[in-house]
Amino acid sequence: MSAPTASRLIATTVTRIADLGSEATSVVPLSRDHWGTGDYVVVRVRDFSRALRQVELPNGRMADVGRGELLIGALGRRAATLEAVGDWRDVTDDGHMHLLTSAGLLGRATSTSPFLPRLMSLDYVGHLHLHGQPSRMADWVARPPEAARFDLPVVLVIGTSMSAGKTESAKVVVSLLRDLGHVVVGAKLTGAARYRDPLAMWDAGATAIFDFVDAGLPSSAVPTQEYLAAIRIVLGRMATCGADVAVIEAGASPLEEYNGAALASLIGDRVCFTLLCASDPYAVAGLVSAFGTRPDLVAGGAANTTSGVLLVDTLSGLPAVNLQDPANHIVLKQMLEHHLPR
Repeated sequence: MSAPTASRLIATTVTRIADLGSEATSVVPLSRDHWGTGDYVVVRVRDFSRALRQVELPNGRMADVGRGELLIGALGRRAATLEAVGDWRDVTDDGHMHLLTSAGLLGRATSTSPFLPRLMSLDYVGHLHLHGQPSRMADWVARPPEAARFDLPVVLVIGTSMSAGKTESAKVVVSLLRDLGHVVVGAKLTGAARYRDPLAMWDAGATAIFDFVDAGLPSSAVPTQEYLAAIRIVLGRMATCGADVAVIEAGASPLEEYNGAALASLIGDRVCFTLLCASDPYAVAGLVSAFGTRPDLVAGGAANTTSGVLLVDTLSGLPAVNLQDPANHIVLKQMLEHHLPR
């Protein structure tokens, strides 16, 4: 690969769907009017906070990086309520941008939480080219057979916000379904790129895992029709992996800019059980009111104590359970057994 000299060229998680090891690859700077979402680009590490000095590799492992090293990531957009907001469209002619997620989502940060350590600062080097053409995530999407039809029953895990306990709860759901004799496919279909979340479902026993990166998206914060077209490809692939039930996590919350509401509408007739992970009991009432849905069970921080469980019931009339206590898993297991088709 022809690129400026550096100690390492590090591929991040967003490249895991691509074969970028060809000798026919090169790095070519492009003017801003030729950039687009999902473009693979090479950036140089300019500066970083000690708390955010790692990147996620294609296999999900974390690796330290140093100043001056080169990363391969993808241009995209992040719209996190609790951490950072940024977009490749906000990158100016100086080429300065940020690592919006450790998985290689690249853009210029425009708003960050005061509680978030400083994001890794990067300089644009050029677009990754393969055989003389810019390489984009969409070029590497594996498509299912035309006849593939997603008709699996779905356990849908949603949240009132990011960091509400969805991934930990999804792990429990996968494990319990395995105990019940099901073959499970796991997926995280909205949010910003981070492979460790679907990998958590793999570790819990899912036979296959997917996310929106498999659809060629570095995040699901894209126009709704573009998102739906991409996710239908992933659903088709999920239909062919030999599972009999799908556990689908929607990152962030349904009403945020990651197309959670669009996902819920797309798979709504397949959802047999909805688990809501909430940061606090009042957030449960807020989501029920704003989104117009009544989940089957509430978990997450809202159910950490018996007082929280009681307040969830008082505010919304919904059952809640602390899934961090394995003794409570029997409640969820019985509910799953009741709601899923026999």
